Amino acid sequence: MCIRDRLVDSLRSHIESGGWPVGTRIPPEQALIEELGVGRSTLREALGALVHLGLLEARKGDGTYVRSASELQSVMVRRASAAQRDNVLELRTVLEEYASGTAALRRSEEQLAQLKELLADADAACAGEDMAAAGSVDALFHRAVVRASGNDLLVEVYDYLGTALTSSLGGLPWEATGAEDHAELHRRLVDAIEA
Repeated sequence: MCIRDRLVDSLRSHIESGGWPVGTRIPPEQALIEELGVGRSTLREALGALVHLGLLEARKGDGTYVRSASELQSVMVRRASAAQRDNVLELRTVLEEYASGTAALRRSEEQLAQLKELLADADAACAGEDMAAAGSVDALFHRAVVRASGNDLLVEVYDYLGTALTSSLGGLPWEATGAEDHAELHRRLVDAIEA
C-alpha cells in the first residue's frame, strides 16, 4: 500500500471516529503536513480522495470541511435526496418490516422495555397535542425496532439512511387525526415483538 493510500485510510479513520466532527473545518494544509510528516502533494492527493468519497468538502478560500463521517452515509444522503418521496418511503418500509420480524426473534428484555417506554412517550406527546414531539418519538421508536433486530449492518444502513429520510421526508406533516391509529399499530407491533 502506498503512502497516499495509508494516509487516506488514516484520515478516514480519524473522521469516522469523530476526531474531526461533521461540519467542522479541518486544520490548514501546512499544519497537517507538519503533524503528519508527509509532503504537500501526498496530502493534497489524500484530501482529494476524501473529497471524492464525499467525506470532505473543499470550499475555495475558506478551507476544507468534514461533510460526512461515513462514505455510506454520504452516498445514501445524496441518493435519497435525488429519489422520489414514495421510493424513499417504500425503502424505509422494507427495512422496517424486515427489522421488525428479526427483532421478534432476537430482541432483549431491555430493548422490549425501551420500545414500551417509547410507546408511552408517544402517547404523552399525542395527548398533549405536541405533534413535533410525537414525530421525534416516532423516529426514535422506529430506530429502536431496527436496533432490536441485532443486525449491525442493518442498524448502520438504517442510521445512515435516517439522515436521508429526515431530509427527504421533512415536509411530511405529523397530524393528530391519524395519531391514534398510528399508536395502535405501534402497540400491536410491540405486542408481536414481545410474543
